[in-house]
Amino acid sequence: MQLSGTLRIQELTAEERAVYATLKPERLPEHVAIIMDGNGRWAGRRSLKRFLGHQQGAKSVQMVTETASRIGLPWLTLYAFSLENNLRRPRAEISFLMRLLKTYLENNVQRMMDNNVRICYIGRTHELPPEVQDKMRWAEETTARNTGTTLTLALNYGGRSEMVDAFRSLAAEMQRNHSSPDRISEEDIRRHLYTAQMPDPDLLIRTSGEMRISNFLLWQIAYAEIFVTERLWPDFRGVHLLEAIADFQRRERRYGGLGEGGGEVEEDPERIRLAAG
Repeated sequence: MQLSGTLRIQELTAEERAVYATLKPERLPEHVAIIMDGNGRWAGRRSLKRFLGHQQGAKSVQMVTETASRIGLPWLTLYAFSLENNLRRPRAEISFLMRLLKTYLENNVQRMMDNNVRICYIGRTHELPPEVQDKMRWAEETTARNTGTTLTLALNYGGRSEMVDAFRSLAAEMQRNHSSPDRISEEDIRRHLYTAQMPDPDLLIRTSGEMRISNFLLWQIAYAEIFVTERLWPDFRGVHLLEAIADFQRRERRYGGLGEGGGEVEEDPERIRLAAG
């Protein structure tokens, strides 16, 4: 894997360096995606208002992103705000989350520049408030020339809606080109996904212990390794990202093939017939 930008291992904390020392840099995942869950529970366990959990979660975003940039992780995608959140959460909470996003971008773009981080977005972002879209564009344009970690925020995002949008776009292209549906390939669909310009995630992390993927990157995580931690997102730090990567490196990725412990393949047709009969 090609590392992104210049490594800055000396900037890791002592705890992070201890975990990083156990890793094989050449086997780092190219793309890590995270379902950031547990802000509300973090606040509830401390008898705090939910918005304080979201504020602490925003701090975790920056700390994890900076660790990713220091180790040269090329792609980091965070599930920040789902389409379902937008439809089902109280309007007061959604308004706060939009203000928090604006504040996060205003306060952290300089830190992104300092860490050579480029920010991008996926989702139906055109449905977000205009002033939020303006701030998002400003941050994206400001960091566009950075060459380190690409931080992608999934905002007003849903995996099923992404596929609907991709199919609509592909159908329009086929109509223009007078193409037959029989010629559709997986690559054609991939080209129309929000994530067409990035590799699929190698590692999907979910915080808060929930054993579900919550409509996130449904197409892209077909072969991703999944790491679930009981830790709530506001308590998640760079060292925990490194621990998840260490777990990832201990696994054997087979992509539907046979692993080292998969046993011998029987090639004698007669013995196969007897075993089946």
